Amino acid sequence: MDGSPTAAFTLGPPAPSARAAVLVLHGFTGSPWEMRPLAEALAARGYHVQVPRLPGHGGSPEAMQYVTWRDWEAAADEALLKLKGANRCFVAGLSMGALLSLLLAARHPRQVEALALLAPVWAFRPLDARILRALRFLPLPEWTGAWISKSSSDIEDPLAHAENPLMPRYPLGRLFDLFRVQDHARAALPEVRAPALVMASPNDHVVSPRGVEELAAALHTTPRWLNQGFHVVTRDLDRAVVNTEVARFFDSQCEPQTRKRSAS
Repeated sequence: MDGSPTAAFTLGPPAPSARAAVLVLHGFTGSPWEMRPLAEALAARGYHVQVPRLPGHGGSPEAMQYVTWRDWEAAADEALLKLKGANRCFVAGLSMGALLSLLLAARHPRQVEALALLAPVWAFRPLDARILRALRFLPLPEWTGAWISKSSSDIEDPLAHAENPLMPRYPLGRLFDLFRVQDHARAALPEVRAPALVMASPNDHVVSPRGVEELAAALHTTPRWLNQGFHVVTRDLDRAVVNTEVARFFDSQCEPQTRKRSAS
């Protein structure tokens, strides 16, 4: 770990002795900084929490030139593999991290026992993102070297907004890689068996509320809508609500095992 706010980190007791291990995945162009409040809340309740930094993220924008969706999906798989010794394993993800969480649940149904999907970018709200997604299969070689500027983050809380270690730009090609992760998550969704908590803000400027509803319905649950905040819900005004709801949900998934042990 490099000691920066964007570095990967691990909290809580060792995985084998924790009540459960939780893999926590940040979003597109984000970093583990987004997930620290949630990770700290879970670690305080006895969970082993692992928060990796996805390839190309949390550093210079130029690092994003040398990664693709393959690296992000492989990194999520590798991080989950490290938790094999845990009693139980849950996954929580923000935005693109929620999509990677779905893929892990589909690919490793015996290991991933519950999901917390936070502001899942199942569908985009901005028109320009939806247009680009519609054009993703067209041959557009002149676009491959383009960059997208990012002057702000979708956080309502002014303090968190100011503290966010923002990536100021990223290659357009990586946005097309995000579209690919969306496609993979949609294809994998029928294979997901783990119970899921879906949380989002209706004021999110990135995620379509209709997409959140669609995903929740497919997972046979009802989305938990927050009262405040924008896209980065783990750092925004209702972050305490996010921490509490995710912890309660994971606690509830531990209860059947506890009762079973007591009965035996």
